[in-house]
Amino acid sequence: MPIITPDLCDEYPDIIEVVEPMFNNYGGKESFGGEIVTVKCFEDNSVVKEQVGTPGHGKVMIVDGGASMRAALLGDMLAEKAAKNGWEGIIVYGCIRDVDVIMETDLGVQALSTHPMKTDKRGIGDLNVPVTFGGVTFKPGSYVYADNNGIVVTPTKLNIEP
Repeated sequence: MPIITPDLCDEYPDIIEVVEPMFNNYGGKESFGGEIVTVKCFEDNSVVKEQVGTPGHGKVMIVDGGASMRAALLGDMLAEKAAKNGWEGIIVYGCIRDVDVIMETDLGVQALSTHPMKTDKRGIGDLNVPVTFGGVTFKPGSYVYADNNGIVVTPTKLNIEP
């Protein structure tokens, strides 16, 4: 069943937080949602690379890349690995690349923009720390839902009927 964020906002107005509009939808799944796993990194996607190799069923990775427009934190190979490991989606506060392939991948992907340059791999980044952007704090264990209308965050899993 597709997630429709306007319907979620109408049904749960007291617990929904709406992320400021700034993201573009690039993934093969136009709508997605799940439990939040956070990665905080800046122009180094080492932790993202590690996480896409772990089981991600029912989870969405939130990548706080500091809104950098100088390198891509996600590309086709990592997106495909995430999809194979069951991740529902990845939201990148920064750039991605290889969007033509990512659009064909069974993964929800939203990002600020695209950039053809990959990042350095220095092993720098934090896993599962609260991150804040777009007027919302993303806390590990909370839930995020995204579609072409926007991104919303809730403290608990919503009962979305199929």
